[in-house]
Amino acid sequence: MNTSVPASGKVTEPGIWTRRPTLVALGLILAFWALAALIWPLTGTVVPWDSKNQFYPTLRYLGAALAHGEMPFWNPYHFGGHPSAADPQSLLFTPTMLFFGWLVPEPSMQLFDLVIFAHFIPGALAFVPLFRRRGWHPAGAVVAAIVFILGGSASARLQHTGIILSYGWFPLALLLLEEALDRRSYRFGALFAVVAVLMTIGRDQVAFLCDLTLLAGAGYRIATASAPFSYFKSRLGVLVTMAAIGGALLAVPVVLTMQFLATSTRPSFGFGVAAMGSLPPESLATILFGNVFGSLRWTYDYWGPDWHSLSEGTWTDRATNYLFIGTIPALFLFWHGIAGGRLLAREFRFFFVVGVLALLYALGRYTPGFEMIFDHMPGVDLYRRPADATFLINIMLAFAAGYLVHRYVVDGLPKWAAPSVGRLHIFLPMLSLALAIAAIASAMAFALRAGQGAPAMREIGLGLVAAALLIAALSKASLTPRWREISAMVLITLTGGELILRHAASPLNAEPAERYAVFRQLPPEQLQGLQILKRELADRHSEGDYPRVEILGLGGPWQNASMVLQIEDIIGYNPLRLADYERAIGPGENAEDPNLRTFPATFRGYKCRLAGLLGLEYLVLDRPIERMPRHFPRLTGAEIVYGTGRMWIYRLNGASPRAYVAHEISPVDSEAALDQEELPEFNRQSEALIDDASMPLLKERYASSAEGASPKDLQDHVKIVSYQRNSVSIDLETVEAGVLVLHDVYYPGWEVTVDGERKPLLRANLLFRGVEIPAGRHRVEFNFRPISYENLVAAASDLVKSKKEEPIRTAEVPRIR
Repeated sequence: MNTSVPASGKVTEPGIWTRRPTLVALGLILAFWALAALIWPLTGTVVPWDSKNQFYPTLRYLGAALAHGEMPFWNPYHFGGHPSAADPQSLLFTPTMLFFGWLVPEPSMQLFDLVIFAHFIPGALAFVPLFRRRGWHPAGAVVAAIVFILGGSASARLQHTGIILSYGWFPLALLLLEEALDRRSYRFGALFAVVAVLMTIGRDQVAFLCDLTLLAGAGYRIATASAPFSYFKSRLGVLVTMAAIGGALLAVPVVLTMQFLATSTRPSFGFGVAAMGSLPPESLATILFGNVFGSLRWTYDYWGPDWHSLSEGTWTDRATNYLFIGTIPALFLFWHGIAGGRLLAREFRFFFVVGVLALLYALGRYTPGFEMIFDHMPGVDLYRRPADATFLINIMLAFAAGYLVHRYVVDGLPKWAAPSVGRLHIFLPMLSLALAIAAIASAMAFALRAGQGAPAMREIGLGLVAAALLIAALSKASLTPRWREISAMVLITLTGGELILRHAASPLNAEPAERYAVFRQLPPEQLQGLQILKRELADRHSEGDYPRVEILGLGGPWQNASMVLQIEDIIGYNPLRLADYERAIGPGENAEDPNLRTFPATFRGYKCRLAGLLGLEYLVLDRPIERMPRHFPRLTGAEIVYGTGRMWIYRLNGASPRAYVAHEISPVDSEAALDQEELPEFNRQSEALIDDASMPLLKERYASSAEGASPKDLQDHVKIVSYQRNSVSIDLETVEAGVLVLHDVYYPGWEVTVDGERKPLLRANLLFRGVEIPAGRHRVEFNFRPISYENLVAAASDLVKSKKEEPIRTAEVPRIR
C-alpha cells in the first residue's frame, strides 16, 4: 500500500476513505468532545486556577468594555493601570474571544469553560483530512484527535487558557500549509496565514514552538521534493503571500507587546530561570502510568518530581509534569512504535524528528546543548519554562498514536525479522523494554521515598495487566483484516472512555464552582463588606474623587476580581507588570499570599507619600491587620469600615488628589530615584517632580522648593468630569501657568490635549502623567491611543534600536514556592 505524500500533492486515497467513513470519523470526534465537555457541568466543577484567577476576569473586563462601546486598551482596575493592548494575556487581539466578549459580556464560568474547550475542535477535526491526505486509516485519525483533546498537557494544563487558545489551532494550520504548498494555492495560503495568526496571537511559548514546527514542515516538504529547487521556485509566490499576510496581521500586537516587554518585569530571562522550568526526566514515566505519582488523586498528595522532591530545584509541578495519553496509545507507542520500529517509517519521519526535538527542548537543563540554544536562538529567552514544549510533545504523541493504530489496522502486528526492521531488529525491542524498566524504576524511587510504594505499585500493576490483556487480544484479532477493523472501533471506545474517566474534570483541571464565589454569589459576610465598599466608592466617584484600593490575601479568584467589580486595585495577579511600578510599589506577581507582598523603601507602608499619590484609600484583607505577617506595616489612624471573618476593610485617609496643578517644579532622574528606592521630598499641594527627559518639553520656567521658593496660595479648581477606560477628561481653572499632574500611570501611547490642542505628555512624580497648562480655564483630555501611527512607529524604532545593543543576561534564581 502506498501511503506516501508526493511533492506533487497527489495523494492516493484508498477505499477506506469514502464519504461514510469520513463522516463517521468526524462524528466520533465531535461526540467524544461533547461527552468530555459535559463532565465539568455535570460534576458542578469548573476549570480552576489561572483560568478563573486571571483569564475569566480578563474576559469579563473585555465584555464590559465592549458593552459600553469602548475597546479595553487600558485597564484602570489592575496594578494601578495596565496596558491591556500590549499584554498577550488580555485576549484583546484573539478574534474568537473578542467576539465572545461582545456577544456575551457577562458569561457564566461554565460557559467560559465551554468556549475555551471548543478551541480544541478545529485542530481535532483537522486530523481527519490530515490522515486522509496521507492515506492513513480513519480510526487512526479519531484516536489522534482524542489524544489531542484530552491527552497529556492538553488536559493537565487546561487552566492555562492562553496556551490552550494557541494549541488548538496547530493541526488545522499544518493542514492548510500542506494544502497551500501541494496545490500551489494562494487561497489556501491566505487561509493558512489567518489560522497561523490565530495560533500565534497569544504570543506564548507554545505558539512560538508551533510556529517553528510549521516552518520546519514547509522546509521538509521542499527538501523532500523530487526537485527541491524547482518546487521552492514554483511556490515562492505562495510562501511570500503567506508571510506578508501573517506579518501584517501580527505586526500591531507584536510591536505593542515588545514595547511592553521593554518596560516590564520580564523583558527576557536568564538561563538560571529557564533551567528551573525544565521537565524532570522522571516525569516521562507518566506517559505509561498516569497516576504513578498520585497526579490524579483528589487528596492532592502528589509525590512525583517537583520543588519539594528534587534537590536541584524546579518550579514545575504535577500538572506541568503530566504526559499520560491513555493506556492503549502508550502501549502502541512502546510495542509497535519503538520495539516494532514503526515510528522510524519514512512516512512518519517528520513527526518523529519533531517529537524528539520537542522532548529535548522540554527537558531543558537535563539536555546537553540547551544552554547554547537558549543563548543563541532568537526568542527562546523570552520564555521561562522549557516544559511548555510538552504541548508540542502531546501533539506529536497524538500523531504517533493515530499512525500506529493505522499501521495495526492495515498491516497487523509488527514483524521483528531483520528484513522488516533492518539492523535494529534486536536493538529496538531491547530499547523499548529498557525504557519501560527505567520508567518503572524512577517512579518507584520517588514513591518509596514518599512512603507511597503501595499505590504506585498498584498503578504500575494495573497498567501492566491491562497491557498484557490488550497484547493478547490484539494479537489474536490481528489475524484477519475484518477483525482488525472491529478492533479499531474497540480501541477508539476504550481510549476515549479511559481519557474521559481519568482526565475530564480531574484533580488536574477541576475544582468546585463554589470556590470561585466572588464571580457567582459571595458568602453573606463578604457580600455585606463588598456592598459597603462599593457604596462608599460610588459616593466618592459622584463627588469627582477616584480612590484606589488594595485587595490582598482573600484567595485566588479575588486577585483580579477588581476587573469584574470595577474597583481600581493597585495590585493583582499577572506575571507581566511595569518594571518601574513594581520597583516603586512592590505588588509582586500575585495578591493571594500576603507573604509575597513586598514593601520597598519608596512604599514602606500604607500611609507613605507614594501611597498617598496613588490615591490608595482602602485596604481589603482576609484578616485583621494585627494578624498579618511580621514584615507587614502596621496601620495607625486607619478606620475599620467593616471587619468580620475573612473580610476586613480599612479606610486609610490621607490620600492626595487624583489631579492637581503644580506651580513649582523640581527635576528628577526617575530611574535613579527608583533604583535608590527614594521618593524625593516635595510639596504635594503645589509642586511636582518632573523627569529629566520631560524637562525640555516645558515652555515656562518654574521655581522649586529646592531653590527656596515658597508655596503659592493659588485657588486652582480641578475637577475630573469623565473617567473612562481609555480617557480622562478634566476641567480646571488656574490663575498662573503650571503643570497639571494626573496620578495615573505614565505609559507610551497616552496622549494629552488642552482645549483640543495636542500637548507633550510629561512624566511626573516618578510614575505618573502630567501636562503643562497656561493660565485660565481649560478642558484637558488624556487619551490612550496605543495603535496610533505615532506610537507604533516609536515602538518599532525603539525595538530596532534595542536589537542593535548587546543584551546583558543574568542567571536569575527564581523563588520556589
